[in-house]
Amino acid sequence: MRSLDDIREEYEFLEGDERYRLLIELGRELDPMPDALKTDATKVRGCSASVWVYPTEAEGGTLHFLADSNAAITKGIVALVIAGVQDKPAAEVAETDIVAALEPFDLKNQLSSNRTQGVPNMIALIRETAARYAAPQS
Repeated sequence: MRSLDDIREEYEFLEGDERYRLLIELGRELDPMPDALKTDATKVRGCSASVWVYPTEAEGGTLHFLADSNAAITKGIVALVIAGVQDKPAAEVAETDIVAALEPFDLKNQLSSNRTQGVPNMIALIRETAARYAAPQS
């Protein structure tokens, strides 16, 4: 997966439909999410499309997120959100200001409100999950 900085560099040079195409391309680059993981427990609430996010913990405590959506542009937005935290330590993910990291993309003005309404819920799910993984086990 590309870094958020690499994506932003490309995004800044694009306009309108080209930005939509980039988001769709990002969504296609996500690791495939097995259908068995697309459950009510992994579904992100508040999205106009169906969105699922599933964390896996790799050796060393890094988190790798699997995600999918039934809408191409929404899947790209999910990929964009995940790009800022993918394969980082859980504690770092929990502390990452994902909203600030996404500000240069100006999603609220680039996309319709129904495409972005679930973004805060995606971010909350990712950060809450990371905080759980980062918490000391007792």
